[in-house]
Amino acid sequence: MAKTILIVDDSASIRQVVGISLKSAGYDTIEAVDGKDALSKLNGQKIHLIISDVNMPNMDGITFVKEAKKIQEYKFTPVIMLTTESQEGKKQEGQAAGAKAWVVKPFQPAQMLAAVSKLILP
Repeated sequence: MAKTILIVDDSASIRQVVGISLKSAGYDTIEAVDGKDALSKLNGQKIHLIISDVNMPNMDGITFVKEAKKIQEYKFTPVIMLTTESQEGKKQEGQAAGAKAWVVKPFQPAQMLAAVSKLILP
């Protein structure tokens, strides 16, 4: 059974590129346009990994991760932050919220898939 990954980004083109990369590697994907939309998709279904942008309208990625970690079923779901932010302070804020990896845009699909494969056990 394919593992499911939630992609959270306000950019449709980024969601598309990430989605194509993940699907070609055999993963199922669910897409959300911002943190609020993503929280509505955390409805008890098994999600093996979350890939989230940081800067989004309505609810930013770090707030979303904090909220997601409060939900029992997703408390231990690994999170990759995929963002243009490369400042150390933002990375520390993301790690404190529960992010396990930080990938800076623009990214190479192979780089992101390597991070995904480290966080999702077969």
